Amino acid sequence: MLFCSFIVGSLSAQNDNISPERKQAIDSLALEKVRDLSKYISIIGNKQTPFSEANRVMDRASELFADDSEIGVSSLNREEINYYKVRQYFERLMALNYDRVKIRWYNIHYISDLERQPDGRYVGVVTIYQRFEGESDDGLTYKDTTKKDITIYVERKKTQIQGRTVEFWDVLLGDIRVTETTA
Repeated sequence: MLFCSFIVGSLSAQNDNISPERKQAIDSLALEKVRDLSKYISIIGNKQTPFSEANRVMDRASELFADDSEIGVSSLNREEINYYKVRQYFERLMALNYDRVKIRWYNIHYISDLERQPDGRYVGVVTIYQRFEGESDDGLTYKDTTKKDITIYVERKKTQIQGRTVEFWDVLLGDIRVTETTA
């Protein structure tokens, strides 16, 4: 992931306008980070994943997010949607009371173009569909499909490389909002 940020960074953010080429690189990075999160969620939720590995993956997944981001959780069994801080969401996912959990994301796509904010950041939204399947040895099963919107933040950052300050654009994930849950 750091490699991808550097690729975007090597495009040289000289002003706050995003060229079409840079925007394409940023879009690719944003979608790659969403796909990485999808893989991480599958690993964390998988009951065969050793505890130490799940913790390592939670750390990596948490790094994808802006501070104070929240992830929504819904269920066919209740009306309300609960929101949890990112780390708390991952811990709850790991502790689900199923013997087998399968989580798959699909139809990942932008629904809003990047829009510049007064603070200089750009914000966009990526939509995904999540298929959740939980099964217990005693026969308990639960399945749902949830449509979720993920806020994407694109901001300029600076780093030191061989004593030289380099500016680059980086992508962070923000809140993940539940928009619909179906069977």
